[in-house]
Amino acid sequence: MDKVKDIYDKYIALGEKLSDPLVLADMEEWTRISKERAEIEEIAQKYSACLAAEREMNGAFSEAENETGEMKDLLLEEGYACKERLSSLQEELRLLLLPKDKRDERGCTLELRAGAGGEEAALFVYDLYRMYQSYCERRRFKWEVVDVNETELGGMKEAIVNISGKGAYGRLKYESGVHRVQRVPETESQGRIHTSTATVAVLPEAEDLEVEIDEKDVRVDLYRSSGAGGQKVNKTETAIRLTHFPTGIVVTCQDERSQLKNKEKAYRVLKARLYDYYRSRQDNAEAQNRKSLVGTGDRSERIRTYNFPQSRITDHRIGLSVHNMESFLAGDLDGMIDALARADRERRLTESE
Repeated sequence: MDKVKDIYDKYIALGEKLSDPLVLADMEEWTRISKERAEIEEIAQKYSACLAAEREMNGAFSEAENETGEMKDLLLEEGYACKERLSSLQEELRLLLLPKDKRDERGCTLELRAGAGGEEAALFVYDLYRMYQSYCERRRFKWEVVDVNETELGGMKEAIVNISGKGAYGRLKYESGVHRVQRVPETESQGRIHTSTATVAVLPEAEDLEVEIDEKDVRVDLYRSSGAGGQKVNKTETAIRLTHFPTGIVVTCQDERSQLKNKEKAYRVLKARLYDYYRSRQDNAEAQNRKSLVGTGDRSERIRTYNFPQSRITDHRIGLSVHNMESFLAGDLDGMIDALARADRERRLTESE
């Protein structure tokens, strides 16, 4: 607990600095100290709550030694309640002390691709696309389409989206993997249930200082935008294709009518993929490369199953099932994401012991 006390003492000291006339006169310094204090505020307040609970517990047990009968029982009951609360607060404090992934606060790139199942898989990608779009609207994240490859029946073979907003990556990173759907396709005349898959990859937004792209390493091709059934067809060459020679990564963007905007979006995706590519090479143990994130798209690989006949969504990583298909596909994902985040914290806490 020495480490926590040092953090608490620093929090108090920084608070005193904010009242210093010299600091108050220097807005830049005041802002810097405020930010530094805010970063440790939650830990300091939790530690303070632990101290208060410990004082109450010790006080109740101490008084109980000098009492008898009903009063003694009441004090002991209060002491044990404080002890239980202290234990809970200490557990929360341990979780707060776990190293945080600084990338969690960033935006991200979301990539959806149809896996096994043909047209039904493409229709499932469209369902996932709408689900994540609705979720981002709920969280007030900005949704920017980079590229969409539509099918004639209204599905999507592929969709790439840039998502901006504080904490977007931290919320969506647990969605990476193979998603499996079990349902009766509209084209199925005999009512048989089909199984299809889609792959989801969530890549953290790369900061400029982390990824430098030499323009000599990138070939830029211009071409005309196109879409299923003649949709989104432009007569001018506004679509962009970027090819990164050293890695072979290819990014296309044709969503905007402006060639410049398409190029900007494509470069953001390229940076995210390069960041993920180089990070995975540096530390394979974290399995950050995209192939390990999404698998091959085979039906046997999955992180989550969407069973339409039973209106059940099951996340196989934590064994959690919910029965609210309609609201889930409408973007009500927080319950599932919160459960995945808790499981992740508990796993890391166990590994750190």
